[in-house]
Amino acid sequence: MRRKIAILGATGSIGKSTLDLVERSPERFEVVAVSAATNAPALAQIARRTSAKLAVVADRTHLPELQNLLAGTDCRAEGGESALDEVASCAAEVVIAAIVGCAGLKPVMAAVESGKTVALANKEALVTAGALMTDAALRHDATLLPVDSEHNAIFQCLAGSRSEDVARIILTASGGPFRTASSQTIAAATPAQAVAHPNWSMGAKISVDSATLMNKGLELIEAHYLFGLSSEHIDIVIHPQSVIHSLVEFIDGSVLAQLGSPDMRIPISYALAWPERLATPAQKLDLAALGRLDFESADLTRFPALKLARQALEQGAVAPIVLNAANEVAVASFLAERIRFPDIARLVEEALDQASFVIPRSIDDVLEIDAATRRHVESMMKASCH
Repeated sequence: MRRKIAILGATGSIGKSTLDLVERSPERFEVVAVSAATNAPALAQIARRTSAKLAVVADRTHLPELQNLLAGTDCRAEGGESALDEVASCAAEVVIAAIVGCAGLKPVMAAVESGKTVALANKEALVTAGALMTDAALRHDATLLPVDSEHNAIFQCLAGSRSEDVARIILTASGGPFRTASSQTIAAATPAQAVAHPNWSMGAKISVDSATLMNKGLELIEAHYLFGLSSEHIDIVIHPQSVIHSLVEFIDGSVLAQLGSPDMRIPISYALAWPERLATPAQKLDLAALGRLDFESADLTRFPALKLARQALEQGAVAPIVLNAANEVAVASFLAERIRFPDIARLVEEALDQASFVIPRSIDDVLEIDAATRRHVESMMKASCH
């Protein structure tokens, strides 16, 4: 029997990598539903290629175009938020959750509440709604599988282990493009410099997050919810080669690490085929050619985002939502050259300092707090310009 797959965010980088793997193993996988935000032509091409039965464009204004492009096929074209939930809850065994941002929250929850195996590539699901998602997964017997390379590495290292035997987990960070840069150089950084990641090919937003190390801070919060460990049992170490993707230390002093080339198809394949493995075209690791692996501590003075993320995790309630929303607005503003690079962390810190203590009870609560935070950060930026 082929495993049925639904892909939320099929036209993005994670979606494309998933399709590359699935189409290499047509005897193992069947794509039944796909979605995109606005790119109807690319989505229609994917639907035709995979013989998917449902294609959804999140922005309904692009639905007529999608319907025209899929005319004469067996694929049904739909649009809008409720249609995304249909992709998430369709007759698929595995849902690849790769919609970027809070737009992915409701579809991820729909997949969880349908008892699916959810391959999570959407950071916001656990960063902003971690308790809600994990509680729902327990209630509906859903399985959350991490696709982020770091969390996937931890998941692999934990295979067959008891939670009480784990002393700590160690997330690795490449250090981004400014790992060795001075504070003065970082202060003057341009968007072009910030998105020039030394190891990974990623979108602009996540590349800037890697440059500030906020990406690792968000992963710290994700790790807490995925693996049930408190902040003091999650460490971060800089590893510029991006070969060791993360490590787990056990109470007996043993440390297990997962290594591999920096290719997202490796963690995606593990989530797709779990509990089995899947052959990938990823470059094989040549340790002799690599020669050395380096590690260093993260500098919280040059990269304050890490400290802010840990603060948000320990504070709980709305803090992770505020952290994420403020960071997204700040990063977008930096990419638009409205603010300087150090202003990203400054705006996040101010938003956290001014946040009220509220515990979100639903995804709607999360989205409301997210929207309010975005408006507040925008007003802070306007005020600072006058």
